[in-house]
Amino acid sequence: MIIGGSASQKLAAKVAAELNENLCPIETFKFPDGERYLRIRGEIEEEAVVIQSTGFPQDENLIELFLIIKTLKSLGVKTIKTVIPYFGYGRQEKRFKSGEAISAQIIANLLELAGTNQLFCVNLHENNMTNFFNIPVHEISAIPFIAQYLEGTLEDPIIIAPDKGALDHAQELANLMNCDFDYLEKIRISPEVVETKPKNINIHGKSTVIIDDIISTGGTIVNASKILKNLGAEKIIVACVHPVMVDDALIKIFASGVDDVIATDTLRSDVSVVSLAPLIADALKK
Repeated sequence: MIIGGSASQKLAAKVAAELNENLCPIETFKFPDGERYLRIRGEIEEEAVVIQSTGFPQDENLIELFLIIKTLKSLGVKTIKTVIPYFGYGRQEKRFKSGEAISAQIIANLLELAGTNQLFCVNLHENNMTNFFNIPVHEISAIPFIAQYLEGTLEDPIIIAPDKGALDHAQELANLMNCDFDYLEKIRISPEVVETKPKNINIHGKSTVIIDDIISTGGTIVNASKILKNLGAEKIIVACVHPVMVDDALIKIFASGVDDVIATDTLRSDVSVVSLAPLIADALKK
């Protein structure tokens, strides 16, 4: 029994098809005052899989997810596996300033309180988030599916992390595609001048793939693509797992000289061309 929340209904349908499972319909709408109504309309089974990304509007998608899980429990479902392809509120996993809410921990507590028995997530932004849970948490990587999509489209590319924080993703992608990888490093030339360039590899005349887990405003990617263009990169492809794409992020990225942008369907966007339904289905089978 698969249930797709409002944010992930297409992905849920694909996962249900992969698993040959029933896709349970739900009815949901907002009352005039903004409160959400939810009704599960399908036949209830002992085990359910709920699929719901918690991107924008984060609060609405989270409340709907909590309502689905708690309602299933109250209707007698014994085991609930919750799939959150994109985990909203996942970036604040510690208190940076006094008095701040540790939002990732609070959401983890609420998911358990609602009745989730197992959690499946795709490329969490902060890996230590799993420590907030007392239930099994399965983090799965979308990078192999991005590699499959890119293979054959570029000749001997160089995988570039836009900063050191994305280096693990670049290395994973490069290993899968059997090519070189590097990251952009800031080098201080003088007190007033900072130069940013790949740390080890000359990319002049090369095809490059900029990889990151999340693209939000696009600022980091725009900066990286302009640098690679100025250094003579022949072709620039941008790839990410979670295409948050706030406002005009995609337009800004293309305007910076990027040839193409690809992402997975953890979130709906114009560039969500890599479906993770087979990946999620395989994880649920284990």
